[in-house]
Amino acid sequence: MLSKTRDEALPLYVAIVDRGRAEHWYVAGAVPDTVDGRFDMIAAVLAMVLIRLERDGASAAPLTAQLTERFVEDMDGQLRQMGIGDIVVGKHIGKMISMLGGRIGAYRDGLAAGDLKPALLRNLYRAGQPAPAALAHAATELTRLHAALATTPLAAIDAGELP
Repeated sequence: MLSKTRDEALPLYVAIVDRGRAEHWYVAGAVPDTVDGRFDMIAAVLAMVLIRLERDGASAAPLTAQLTERFVEDMDGQLRQMGIGDIVVGKHIGKMISMLGGRIGAYRDGLAAGDLKPALLRNLYRAGQPAPAALAHAATELTRLHAALATTPLAAIDAGELP
């Protein structure tokens, strides 16, 4: 049975954050180890999972909704820990959700075209110029994650078991 409450989506969200915080992204992939860089990397992994969930349509809709709510809740908490006050937190969250939506579209298009690099330059590296090997690492690993998720049963993903 798919997750129906935010709490049931927690194992998957934790797995996504853990995957996005893996050291190889920041070392071999040269993703900036900053607040923005960590957000961008977690958003990239989350985008791969959400793209996978799209395939299952309505049957994955509750999980997609709960996972997105977890993301919003986590980002809200992170912003508050950074000292951003109530008055502007909502505005920042809205911007982050918009950024996530844009990334999902860009990564979906990049995967369809067989080349994530342009989308990664704009969204993960924010128009920076990483070394070619670093960009290739990030593109290869995210593409591998996407391919592995394609063969992972929805129930396993729902349980937080990322390939």
